[in-house]
Amino acid sequence: KISGLEAEVSRLTGENQELTVANTTLKQEKADLETNLATANSEKDELAKTVDVASTFSASNIQVTPVDEKKGGKEKVNSKAKKVDKLVVSFDVENRIAKSGPADMYLIVTAPDGKIISDGSSVLNTRTDGDKAFTAKIPVNYEQGTRKSVQFPIQQNDFSTGNYKVEIYHNGFKIGEGIRSLKKGGLFG
Repeated sequence: KISGLEAEVSRLTGENQELTVANTTLKQEKADLETNLATANSEKDELAKTVDVASTFSASNIQVTPVDEKKGGKEKVNSKAKKVDKLVVSFDVENRIAKSGPADMYLIVTAPDGKIISDGSSVLNTRTDGDKAFTAKIPVNYEQGTRKSVQFPIQQNDFSTGNYKVEIYHNGFKIGEGIRSLKKGGLFG
């Protein structure tokens, strides 16, 4: 009976050693899989950031047109500050990989005195310059692979003489800018 028990103990000891080796192997494989998963997740996050940045629109053909609104709804281009009722900002946006659908463009218009024309409560989080007040948020319904023309009027009570700087942002990045100079009105302006 004792020799049978010794044989049983010997067999169980051998099985225990095999299970210990198998357990060690499984722990190592698990650690390798966790490392691979962490690497894959890191690469996925990096790729998602790259796609996010790559889907940022580019702006072209940026124009800032000073407009004098006449009676009867007629509009006339006029570069004399005193006569300007609005600045019409127009530009084209496009991106080859951005999906079709709504996208928000942000305009930051800086007056000649260096102050941003804004209601003060609207803030854009830019990726390079931190939070900035913005003048207008423009929803654009984009169709993938096309060039979309955008036009937006900036109105205020008084436009002053000097340079108005218009910056266009999308996805937290500045994608374009333009400057329009308004002259002093009057006989000698």
